[in-house]
Amino acid sequence: MVNKILLFIALLSALLISIGCSTANAQKQQNPASATQEISITPEEFNQNPHIQKHIELFKDDQVVIRLVSNASTGFSWNENATIADGSVLQQLKHEDKGAASEKIGAAGAEEWTLRALKSGTTTVQLEYSRPWEGGEKDVWTFELTVTVK
Repeated sequence: MVNKILLFIALLSALLISIGCSTANAQKQQNPASATQEISITPEEFNQNPHIQKHIELFKDDQVVIRLVSNASTGFSWNENATIADGSVLQQLKHEDKGAASEKIGAAGAEEWTLRALKSGTTTVQLEYSRPWEGGEKDVWTFELTVTVK
């Protein structure tokens, strides 16, 4: 009798472990590991359309790196902090000025924003390329990214 009870407990334990592994694998398939997506916009793309919109899908804890062309020698710059419509869905981790791509005076460089998905939902990220001083040109280029977190 004791052997049958121990056998029953062992089989039940194996079944529960199997179910737990199946659930973990299903969740892993939805979000296999935190991933990073990159979005880069070239000067040519902004010259064709100065107001660019894109859409991406992320899973919770995924990151997106937005890389936009910039040229500090012109007086224009992107806003350092991205405007995120819903900060509970997406968070800015950092902003970096990547500097000029070459040593030539006046050469263009890039700026990068790294954002992390916090929870399911949809939000927008807006960035503006302007001359920041009073009376300076505003919104010469804009970039808007709609992010859906699953």
